[in-house]
Amino acid sequence: MPVDLVLVGAGGFGRESLDVVEAINLAGKLRYHVLGIADDAPSDLNLRRLHERGYQHLGAIADVIDARPTTTFVLGIGDPADRRRLADRFESAGWHPATLLHPSAGLGSLAEIGPGSIVCAGVQVSTNVRLGRYVHLNPNATVGHDAELADFVSVNPGVIVSGEVVIETGVLVGSGSVILQRLRVGQDSTIGASSCVTRDVPRRVVVKGVPGRWS
Repeated sequence: MPVDLVLVGAGGFGRESLDVVEAINLAGKLRYHVLGIADDAPSDLNLRRLHERGYQHLGAIADVIDARPTTTFVLGIGDPADRRRLADRFESAGWHPATLLHPSAGLGSLAEIGPGSIVCAGVQVSTNVRLGRYVHLNPNATVGHDAELADFVSVNPGVIVSGEVVIETGVLVGSGSVILQRLRVGQDSTIGASSCVTRDVPRRVVVKGVPGRWS
């Protein structure tokens, strides 16, 4: 029996999340029936792109929550802070988060993936990795052995997270960046694209460069 699913977010990562759903359906592991897309202010371009793929815009998020019985949802929202806010909103209304794993992703032994997380195509997750709630691993990211990624972490395309790294809640790791082994990245920090993290990162800073620096 297909699982009814509402996807939140008509933007780029929302549509990439639809790619993951479609790949899961094609693989036959678990079939989802996408009811449509919830988004408060989708652009005309994104609406057209959804329409070309056969998906319906259901309306604003509040209207979708109020109009429908509780169902399964997925947050195709790239920004960690926005994702956290929306997760609280949907869960408070009794909705249930889906966890999406692309069939082409590699998952090592004893790896754990928290509810609401999305693992995209080409991702490699090594052994004994722990992903928290609503973690996003974008295409071709690599997470090394024994790493821990807390809730609402976003790992952008092509990132390398080395072994035994700890990434705290709400961190955004920019495309093509590298975090060296046994380091900790503090809550709500941002790692800039193509940066190399060579030392522990405090909370709420922006890291840039090689080696990564912040002020």
